[in-house]
Amino acid sequence: MTKERIPMTQRGYDKLQETLRHLKTTRREQISEYMGSAIADGDLRESAAYDEARMQQSENESRIVQIEHQLENAQIIPEDATGAIGLGAKVVLRDEKGKDRQFELVGTYEVDVLKGRVSDASPIGKALEGKRAGDTLELQGAKGATTKFTVVSVEY
Repeated sequence: MTKERIPMTQRGYDKLQETLRHLKTTRREQISEYMGSAIADGDLRESAAYDEARMQQSENESRIVQIEHQLENAQIIPEDATGAIGLGAKVVLRDEKGKDRQFELVGTYEVDVLKGRVSDASPIGKALEGKRAGDTLELQGAKGATTKFTVVSVEY
């Protein structure tokens, strides 16, 4: 059976490693202290604080396993030196009205729409892939309207 490969940028990989370190050290210590204080309070059968600490511990450990899986199966995609848009590219698009929009093309597990980080597997990610500065593309919005964009710049 082949391993699932998870494409991501080096920056995304490094961020996951830092998150994993935080969860294994700082977060585990915080939960342990919280649990210790709940145990010291007495009867655990009716302790909401103890139940909460156990739930936090379970969520933390689940997240650790998830991140370890992602890191184990990570495929770091190198930056494209040709100027074509690929994983890790920071792109500025200009619509027909002259309004600029900035995006960064990232792996599925790195998405943060509020920060303009879009997945390479998303419709916009697929439309951007391989384009260069000066190229045009059409994107269909949520309401079905199509908008033309011009790639203003591509940076890594």
